[in-house]
Amino acid sequence: MALRLDDTDRNILVEMQRDASQSLDEIAKTVGSSKTPVWNRIRKMKEAGIIGQQTVMLDAEALGFEATFFVLIRTSEHEADWQQAFLAALQSRPEVQEAHRLAGDIDYILKVRVRNARAYDVFYQALISEVRVFNVTALLSMEEIKSSLALPL
Repeated sequence: MALRLDDTDRNILVEMQRDASQSLDEIAKTVGSSKTPVWNRIRKMKEAGIIGQQTVMLDAEALGFEATFFVLIRTSEHEADWQQAFLAALQSRPEVQEAHRLAGDIDYILKVRVRNARAYDVFYQALISEVRVFNVTALLSMEEIKSSLALPL
């Protein structure tokens, strides 16, 4: 059975999306509750799978990862073995930040974060040596205008 969220739950989630490092006291104060009920709500939302892994967001450019490529992949292979090999290749590469299977002319889109164009070429050469693809188009992002993981609650 799915957990039903009320306004307090949603407000807790908004606060956690804004800054998950806040203390329970800070979240409780912001949402107009006390620490124990907020802790209980968070625990229930974790158990229900609404709150997943908590992590920290790093500044990619400050760490030298200056290039983001969106990689469009078309394949003529759709067998389960190829898909497993492709998934394994993507999972083993930390530079792939996102991967989506699409409807339409393009089969997959990847978001790949690397230090520079040379590092992208190393990634590309390794990928095509492991799995056969029909066509690959790489689009270099010139500027990140907006990036958010927050859901519009």
